[in-house]
Formats: sequence, C-alpha cells, structure tokens
Amino acid sequence: MTDTHCHIYLDHFKDDLPEVLNRAAEAGVKRIIMPSIDYNSLEAMDRLSHKSISFFKMAGVHPCEINNSRCNLEASLLAYSSAKDIVAVGETGLDYYWSTDFIKEQQVSLKLHCKVAKTLNKPIVLHNRDATADLLDIIEEQQDGRLRGVWHCFNGTVDEGLRAIDLGLYLGIGGVVTFKNSGVDKTVKQLPLNKMLLETDAPYLTPAPHRGKRNEPSYVRLVAEKMAAIFDTDISDISKTTSENASVLFSLN
Repeated sequence: MTDTHCHIYLDHFKDDLPEVLNRAAEAGVKRIIMPSIDYNSLEAMDRLSHKSISFFKMAGVHPCEINNSRCNLEASLLAYSSAKDIVAVGETGLDYYWSTDFIKEQQVSLKLHCKVAKTLNKPIVLHNRDATADLLDIIEEQQDGRLRGVWHCFNGTVDEGLRAIDLGLYLGIGGVVTFKNSGVDKTVKQLPLNKMLLETDAPYLTPAPHRGKRNEPSYVRLVAEKMAAIFDTDISDISKTTSENASVLFSLN
C-alpha cells in the first residue's frame, strides 16, 4: 500500500518513530508520501529512513501558513519544488474553517502553487476545508491541460468528485470514509476507483475504530479494508489499484 499523505516527520512521532514505521511495514505500507506544511518541513523529512519503506517528499506551504509573507515568494517555491527528490507541489489549497482573515492570500498562494506545478510538470496536492466551490473554480481557471493533482481528504459530493476528476484530479481517501455518519462511503461508492488514492493524513483524521487517538501510517490498512467493503472486492485489489494510481500521478518507481 501507498500512504499518499502522511506527516510522519512531525513531533507527534518523535518518541516512538521506529515502532510506528515497523507497524506500517507490517501492515503492508511500502511507500509514504509526505506533504510540506512549510519549507521547514523538508529538513525533518530528510531524517526519515526504514529498510522496508520508501519515503517521498512534497514542497509547498499549507494554506493556514500563508500569512507568513516569505512563503508567497514565487522564487522560493520554485526553488524548493525544483529539487529532483520532490515529487509534488503541496500541500496547498484553501481553508476557510480555521480563519477567514487571509482568504485572498490563500487564493493567491494556491494560484502560485498551480503555476509552479505546471512549470515543473509535477502534480499539485490540495487541502480543502469549507472552500470547495472556490477551490474547484480556481483549479478550473488554472487548468490549461498541464495541471494534475489530488484533492486530499476528499469529502465532497458525487458531483463535486466528478468535477474534480474532470479537472484532472485524483481523490485522496482517508479515515473519514470509515466514520459512521460522514456519508463519504456512500459518495465514494459512486465514483471511479481508478481515480482514488489511499492516505492517512497522520497524525490527524484517525480512522475508526481508533478515532480520538493519534493516527499513524499503519492505519491506511483500515482505509483499504473499508474501501474493499465499499467496492465489494479484496483488499489486495484496492491496494494494487490505488498504489498504481499513486505511481502514475507522482511518477514513482
């Protein structure tokens, strides 16, 4: 399995990182793709290693961090994202839940990330919270045939999911699909599996039955099991399809 969105480099894991990674490997996780919160994330990512897991890095600035003006400099984003070991630009996007004080700045930042992603021919990774209409409108505006990416933590409607796919996006499916009353499972069932990725967003959004506890990459297996039930197939089919999707989107070996 490939966990396509995991903040494994954060301090949440500093006390038991080896054990966390061993559990991930035992659960069948072979690759972990790590989104940046800001440029400081990259140094922490470089310290990660495991004999059975490959790690891949993104470069970008989370929408909740763009009030720091230096993060909006196009030259900085282009420089960090140009590195050969950076597989995607992100995470970027829009978040109107935590604050609406920097909506304009978030939108400017998102467009800048789109520009850099197209320039470098790398996918973009999108955070979205309470901003679906604006997010998809901006992606449509920026789409010139070169933009591709993933809507991380997809929790939209069927129509929104289909629109995102039409705009060149995959759908990142994580712990929310296991939540009893989220309705995401019913929505996902009506969308194509060949446009979906598995993710945890660890240490956040822990899937059932561990809600309320720290999330970790081994729990991506719980997401895969739920997806297997939704699509009435075997977990090996879910793992294979979603990992192949990740290989295509992120150009992974």
